[in-house]
Parts: sequence; structure tokens; C-alpha cells
Amino acid sequence: MEFTEWIRGRTDEQLRALVSARPELITPVPAHLDGLASRAGSPSAIGRVLDRLDRFTLAVVETLAVLDEPAPKERLRELVGAALAAGEVEPALSAALGRLRDLALVYGPDEALDLGPGVRKVLDDVAGLGPRAIDAFRHHAPEQLEEMADDVAPGTTGSGKERLAAALSAPGRLIESVSPEARSALDQLTWGPPTGRVPNARREVRLESARSPIEELLARGLLAAAGEESVTLPREVGLHLRGGRVHRDLLAVPPALDGAARDQALADRTAAGQAFFFVRAVEELCERWSIDPPGVLRTGGLGVRDLKRAANELDLPEWVTALVVEVAHAAGLIAAGGGVDGEWLPTPGYDLWRVRSTADRWVTLAGTWLHTDRVPGLAGERDDRDRPLNALHTDLRRSSAPGVRLAVLGVLAAAPGLAPTRESVLGRLGWEQPRRRGPLRDQLTEFTLREAEQIGVTGLGALSGHGRALLGGDDPAAKLAPLLPEPVDHVLLQADLTAVAPGPLTSELNRWMTLTADVESKGGATVYRFGEASVRRALDAGHGAEELLAMLARHSATPVPQALSYLVTDVARRHGRIRIGTASAYVRCDDPALLDQIVADRRSAALRLRRLAPTVIASRSSRAVLVDSLRAMGYAPVAESLDGDVIISQLDSRRTEAPVPARMSAPANGLDPEVAAAAVRALRAGDAAHLSRREPVDAPGGTLPRGPATATITALQEAIKQGVRVWIGYLDSQGNATSRILEPARMEGGYLTAYDETRAAVHRFALHRITGVAGL
Repeated sequence: MEFTEWIRGRTDEQLRALVSARPELITPVPAHLDGLASRAGSPSAIGRVLDRLDRFTLAVVETLAVLDEPAPKERLRELVGAALAAGEVEPALSAALGRLRDLALVYGPDEALDLGPGVRKVLDDVAGLGPRAIDAFRHHAPEQLEEMADDVAPGTTGSGKERLAAALSAPGRLIESVSPEARSALDQLTWGPPTGRVPNARREVRLESARSPIEELLARGLLAAAGEESVTLPREVGLHLRGGRVHRDLLAVPPALDGAARDQALADRTAAGQAFFFVRAVEELCERWSIDPPGVLRTGGLGVRDLKRAANELDLPEWVTALVVEVAHAAGLIAAGGGVDGEWLPTPGYDLWRVRSTADRWVTLAGTWLHTDRVPGLAGERDDRDRPLNALHTDLRRSSAPGVRLAVLGVLAAAPGLAPTRESVLGRLGWEQPRRRGPLRDQLTEFTLREAEQIGVTGLGALSGHGRALLGGDDPAAKLAPLLPEPVDHVLLQADLTAVAPGPLTSELNRWMTLTADVESKGGATVYRFGEASVRRALDAGHGAEELLAMLARHSATPVPQALSYLVTDVARRHGRIRIGTASAYVRCDDPALLDQIVADRRSAALRLRRLAPTVIASRSSRAVLVDSLRAMGYAPVAESLDGDVIISQLDSRRTEAPVPARMSAPANGLDPEVAAAAVRALRAGDAAHLSRREPVDAPGGTLPRGPATATITALQEAIKQGVRVWIGYLDSQGNATSRILEPARMEGGYLTAYDETRAAVHRFALHRITGVAGL
């Protein structure tokens, strides 16, 4: 059966399954089923779908490829069953063939199964076997092949290549005639790889002049020269040495996972606690960067020093800090902005994210991490040119990252209550996706396991309930919310100017404490320390002394210590006594003695101050430089506008002008069912038009449909109402009569709008040009 006709004979449900599993076949949608069949046989499309096959299903494809012709299912069962090391050949073989048919990699009835067009060409190194003998010797000179055929198959007829290939189809006699050393060399190549390196491989060697084991094999055709210094084992010889088997130690079921058993409830609570702290780490990072944002490197990304500073502020390892930064950036919570040089600032999207519940905020972060193509684990490593890879740099993208994360979490989901080892996870992935093995996948797997634990998708190495819901099905926020710790709305103020948070603070109180105090230590309880700089930071943000003390009294379970009250009032008393304006800039103060002190201070020489009046000093420095310099000298100035009003710098609300959209990878769950159904409908319609162009449909008597105008309009109205196709006769602008197959949509203004299946497009037809209508 021809492959295209087999595709055409599939039901709509089977076609929907095909395009859902292989969405690249309908990007864009082909015009007809011939185009779909052609695209399904392209090397790129075949390579993609082969990469998704598990070890057993791929082995079935490789077995069919070795047979080189359509084979019955019984033959497949025999070959695959001989290679099994675990599992039963049925129903595994039937399930594999069903999947391969759904993917259009195998077609035909059970009595004559064959691979789709192009599959054999895409498969490299099939099951560790070399090329067929007819291909292995294609680069040899005809004279050399004739001499080799005379040695191994005397008295036969045909060309040298054909005689040699016929002799190697049953190579038992030739193998038995070689020396033990030569047989040992064959054994090393039996199970692959089928190639080896030897000097002077192309040198002509006759059977009687062979001296070394390799020369024995080359003279008998048991090895073929593939290059000047390489040899390959012909496929027929390899199959004979394997005893007719294509594979060995084949598993019909995935390998078991090894690891420690975990109590699921404990794992869920552990993951929930980690999820809470990851959300808070993102929030704290955004709050700190809204006050003191780091710069954007000229090459893009975040500087190493800025990452270390953020790690110290968050009290996290650098790799965890890079994860926090990358996830926040991918979720659109931080972006580059803030001027010509650029700074990493929170976005307006952060303000929307911050007011949501903790569970919903975690779902946003975890979902972003799962589907983004950015790889935070690469931050701090070096690229191929030995250049450092910084966090937030564009070079941290890897297109395979989302697929590896989904695959790893899928492995964890298959073993509830188990914390599998890294080696067993890699072994399972090697069975599920054998063609995707490589150092990058192993590295991404390790990154996924440690990042999932840090984000709270896993707990104690086992997949959590809300992590399982994140993969699809239930609502992860509903699963997570009952497990989250309850935030507290109070702190314990102490006489040594510290405040102890006995648990996670509410979002608003946490923001206020971050602004007013510095974090001294974290752990079971967070310790904040109040100081002159932190209090002045709150005053600069527009809070007054009375407001600060009232806030402390309202959220403290203990009375406000006298030392803290004195600190706030003393800083507030000195805060703003000095006013900075623009002259370039000026210093204004009601106390002339304080200005005398500033002018006399040798540290102010660089400011080039000049006394304008007893209460005013002018400077050539800018207002910002004056404010920062006087604060560094121990004073507490504030800036003022041209109208003399105090300028309140809202340091805790700096935002970028426009957020950067997060780059996500399309989820690997196939097409939306409605999209797949629409694509199949379009394919069927286009195929009908395609066939009609090849075999025109004639009306009874061989003439185009003709009839009265009223009957034509009535028939078209009925077709629109019932949603059926019709066949019309139509006169083009030159008066030529043509036939069209249409699916009418609407009729208005003297025109018919319809889907023209003959041309696979929507067109408008003038009603007065339609000669008649006939049903199909």
C-alpha cells in the first residue's frame, strides 16, 4: 500500500492524533493530504519524532529498518522477543506498533508492516550495526572487488560487488576460517560501534598474502575499508555474529528507580515551606532592587559583584540567588531600564504580582521556571570562548531546557513517595528518550533536580502534591495554600535596637521592615537592626518620625524601647535641617553656625562652596552630589524643589518604564484539541479540492450545473442553512465557464461568500455569474 493512500485512509480521529503528537506537520497546515504525507517523510520531521520514542519503541523501528522490506508482525515478535532482558514481548509490541502507526512511522497491515518514507535514511548506526555489504564496499575499485569475490566465492556469476554481497549474506563459512585473533577483533565490533581505526585500511590485500588478523578480515570481506584509516563491519556479518538478534538486553518496561522512600505528607510540607521562602526571596530581591538597583553590563546581564551582593543580602548561596534573579526576570517581574546605562529594576507587573496570594504567586514563579528556556544553573560558568556567563545574560538560553524539566518531573511523578537518585533518573531518561543522550541533558537534569527542590516543586527529593498538580490536572494553588505557614503581623522590639520576627511576616509589614531596618540574620526567626542609615532611609521615603513610632507601636508585641524612640526622634530632628537646591546647587539652613561648620570642614573643599548669605551656601556641584557628599560627611540634608518644597524620593517604588515580556517555550503537551480538529477539517477540504482538480466532477450528461436564478439562490440559501457543500457552474470575467466546489457561508449585496475547496481559499462570487447549483 502506498504511504500517501494509507494516510488518506486514516479516520479523522486518527489524523487528529497524528497532528497532535507531531504538531510540526501542520506548521503551517498543508494544502492537502499529499502535502501532509510529504512533510511527514521529511528528514527534520522524522528526526524530531524519533527523538520522542522510548528505547523499546525505537528498537521496533530499528528492527524493521534492518529487515529492509515489509515484514509480518510474527517476524518482529520473534526478533524483538529474542533480545528481551526484562518484560513480556506482548502486549508491549502491540502497544509500540499502535503508537508508531499513530505517529505515521510505521504503516500497513500486520501481515506487511513497513517504515514510512525516509525513516531508514534518517536512522544512523541502526542498533550499532554497520551498513549493508552492498553499501559498505561502494567505494572499492571494481578490480579489487572482483579479486575479493574470486577468493571468497569462486565460480559464482555477476559483478564483483554482487558476488561478494551474496557470499556475505551467509558469512558463517568465512568467519569459521579466520584465526582466533581475527575472530577476537570481530567480537569487539559485534555490538557496536561497528567501526575501527587501522593504518593503510585501503591497501589491497589478497587472501594468500594476508599476514595480520585485520588483513585476514579485509581479504575475506568481513571488514570493509571506510576510509584511509578506518574499517567497518558489514551489517550481514554483524547480524550473524549476534546470532540473528538485532538488540541485546532490551527492556520492554522502563528501568526501576532507586532512591529513599519518603512520607508524602512530610515531603509536601517540606516543599510548601521551601515554596514560601522562594516567593519571599523573589519579593525581597525586587524590594531591594527598587531602592538600590544594580547596573546592566554593557554586554548584558548582571555583574558578578552585584550577584554576590544580592546573595549576601538575601543570605543565600550564589547559585540560588541566580535562580531567584532568573525566575523573577523570566516572569516579567524585573527588567532592564532606568536610563542610558540601564539598571535592573522591578516592573509594574511586580506590583500586580505582589498583591496576589502567596500560593498564586508561587504558581506564577514555578510555572515560569518549568517552561522558560533560560538555564539559571549556567550562571558563573564559561562559554566555548572561555567567557564568563553572567546571570540575566542572553547566552543562558537553551531550547531543550523546558523539555528536560518536564521529562525529569515526569520521572518523579511516576514514583510517588520516592526520592530517586540522580543516576536512576538519568537511567530512566536514557530509556524514555535514548536519542537525546548527551552531556547537556545530563547537566540540565542535575540542574532540574536541585532547582525543583529549591523552588518547592519537590520536598526531600520527592515530587510534592502541588508539584504534581503543576504538571497538569488539579489546581496547584489549591493544593499548596493549606500547607503554607501563616504569616504574622508583629515583631518583638528589643532594647539593643533590634527587632525579632517570630515567623514569616505579612507582605506589607515585610516591605516596611525592609525599608526601615537592615536584616541582621535569618533562620527560624529573622532579626532586623535599626540604625541611623536605615531610619534616614525611611525618612527619605516620606515617612515622618511620628508615623514611624506609631507603626512600630502598632506592630510590636512589646513596648517600643526608649533607645529606639530616641534614635528615631534624633535622626528626624537632624533630618532636613539642611536644604539642597540648584544653583547649580545651594545649601540653605536656618542655623548659620551649622553652615560655618560645613564651610570649615576640609572634606567640603571638593564641593567648592561659596557663602551667599548667613543662611545660604552655593556650590557648582549638582544637587544629587551635594546630598550624597554631605551625608557621607555625617550630616542629614534633604533636597528641595525650586519652590522650596521638600523632594521626597520614593526609593521603594522605582520601576522600569516598560516590562520585558517573559520568553516561554511552548508546552510539550501537543496541540489544543480544537486546533487539531480544525487542521484536520482543513486538510480534508483541501484534499477533496485537490482530488477534484485531478479528477474533475461532471454533472449528469457532462455539462456544468445550470438553472433559473431563483432556483440557484434558493439552493444556496438551503446549503448555507444546512452547512453542506455544493457544486456550481461559474462564469469568470472573460466569460469562460468553470466548475467550483463550495461551502457557502453567507449571501449579501449580490455576492456569495464561500470556502472554495477547488482553490482552498475563501472567495466572493457574484450571484449573477453563477449558472446553477448541484448537490454533491
